[in-house]
Amino acid sequence: MEKFEHKYGADQIQVLEGLEAVRKRPGMYIGSVSVRGLHHLVYEIVDNCVDEALAGYCSHIHVILEPGNIVSVEDDGRGIPVDIHAKTKISAAETVYTVLHAGGKFGGNSGYKVSGGLHGVGASVVNALSEWTEVIIQRDGGIYEMKFNRGKTVEKLKRIGDSKKTGTKVRFLADDTIFETLDYEYETLENRFREMAFLTKGLRITIEDLREETPKKAEFHFEGGLVSFVDYLNKNKEKLHKDPIYIEKNGEVPVEIAIQYTTAYSENIYTFVNNINTIEGGTHLEGFKRALTKTFNDYAKSHNLIKEKDTNLQGEDIREGITAVVSVKVKEPQFEGQTKTKLGNSNVTGIVQSMVNEALGSFLEENPSVAKAILEKCISASRAREAARKARELVRRKNALETTTLPGKLADCSSKNPKECEVYIVEGDSAGGSAKQGRDRRFQAILPLWGKMLNVEKARADKIYGNDKLNPVILAVGAGIGSDFDVSKIRYGKVIIMADADVDGAHIRTLLLTFFFRYMRPLIENGNVYLAQPPLYKLAKKGIKDIYCYADEDLDKAYIELAQKGIERDQLSLQRYKGLGEMNPEQLWETTMDPSNRILVKVTMEDAIKADEIFTILMGNEIEPRREFIEKNAKYVKNLDI
Repeated sequence: MEKFEHKYGADQIQVLEGLEAVRKRPGMYIGSVSVRGLHHLVYEIVDNCVDEALAGYCSHIHVILEPGNIVSVEDDGRGIPVDIHAKTKISAAETVYTVLHAGGKFGGNSGYKVSGGLHGVGASVVNALSEWTEVIIQRDGGIYEMKFNRGKTVEKLKRIGDSKKTGTKVRFLADDTIFETLDYEYETLENRFREMAFLTKGLRITIEDLREETPKKAEFHFEGGLVSFVDYLNKNKEKLHKDPIYIEKNGEVPVEIAIQYTTAYSENIYTFVNNINTIEGGTHLEGFKRALTKTFNDYAKSHNLIKEKDTNLQGEDIREGITAVVSVKVKEPQFEGQTKTKLGNSNVTGIVQSMVNEALGSFLEENPSVAKAILEKCISASRAREAARKARELVRRKNALETTTLPGKLADCSSKNPKECEVYIVEGDSAGGSAKQGRDRRFQAILPLWGKMLNVEKARADKIYGNDKLNPVILAVGAGIGSDFDVSKIRYGKVIIMADADVDGAHIRTLLLTFFFRYMRPLIENGNVYLAQPPLYKLAKKGIKDIYCYADEDLDKAYIELAQKGIERDQLSLQRYKGLGEMNPEQLWETTMDPSNRILVKVTMEDAIKADEIFTILMGNEIEPRREFIEKNAKYVKNLDI
């Protein structure tokens, strides 16, 4: 190996002081510098306020998005301590904002019984990644203020007045030299704060957006806590029992759980630790699932709903149609990384399991009609699972007898490296033919589909295996479906949905996305699903290169630019593409498939709760929520074929 000639001595060893490390590697602390990381700044400050609420000292948090993307977060908690810190020799408040791993959340004698902000880096990281930060504290009869620029103190803490109130107000402007955008998404923050209010019974959270001419405002306050949360999650679903099952127990690890079953076929379990959304689950989820399976099986056998000799109901049978929120408070939680997505405390499994066994078992005995309704659905799910297993084995046996396990209409690519391979799922044989001729055969595969496919929101897994529309997709992706899905086995790094730019095309996209969300969710979470963006218009004139426009705004812009060159509208021919089949292979390649020119939209899932709600509304059985959604959002539709 060739040596890299350079001096390597003490001078080359860098020591990053203060908050320099945060600015040097921001992704280590907030995940990314995209809009997701930007929102993380707000969450870090608000999480500190929620910790005050969990400790019993804060009742209201007020978040304001000010013009210029300035964020203001104010609470009525105790206020950050202002006295001098013995170790740092500066005020405790300045220490919290300038020293990593400084906070009131360490050790048994900390200022908090439980806390999500375990690492003590939240406030200092926000300060380090902001162009400027201002902090105003009210406590001990006074009002105190301090200011920072990019993590460095520019005005030390000073008393500026008197006050009988308590609380902390933080204003900051994220650093545009670090973040890709400073444009906060109001709806994303609104959804997060609604979630926080559900999880902290009695806490009031207000969010205001003053950046536009018409301000937005929402306030969240739920005395029902998790019961209100489950009611909200199931508002568009048909319930098997009217009221959620509520379980609460305070002890070494306080546990709060709300459960309600619906007629849906998917399971939705959301877990939280100290109000932090543990999207990857962990030991609390494991304990809950074990208890659920054991308790329902014990009840079913003792009441002869299933025979002793029969096989037990499986966990997936019992979780079909469940909506549950599991919230635990752990004094010293062990998370995987600063992003806190999975709980690792081993003792929590047994605590949650024993508590749910006892409480849920008592509930079922006291509410036999609810127990019977739920178990009838579980037994039906078990039969469907067995049918799905047989269908899956039939498909596998059939494929084993064939020369290839790939669907016949798939035009595969020559490369076998998933990282560089991509498959276009194309609407119709005509467009599929053009795509096959226009593609780069080395890394692009084409899978044509025809006709409307199964709406999986209204069907169980046994209806999916062998389905002539979905089975080719399952085989092409090559990673299984549902609980068998293994994202490491995918055959293509990009799964691209390419449908016509009309109502039928939109419907096909929605049906496919519903399928991916319900049965191949890791594919979306891993960032493998994309939407192709074919052009809507083509402007042509002899002597100039064809101009493709992907939106009405692009068309208007093209007319203006051509007019500046002396070419008027009446000299141009305009074609509005109704379908992909109207483009020849060369045009389809140039506009929609060429990596150097095409526009792809990555399908992401920032908020699983919101995504579940949208798919339920659009594809579920309830008509009224769908009508309300259409009426509310009709004004945003840009391209609608009548």
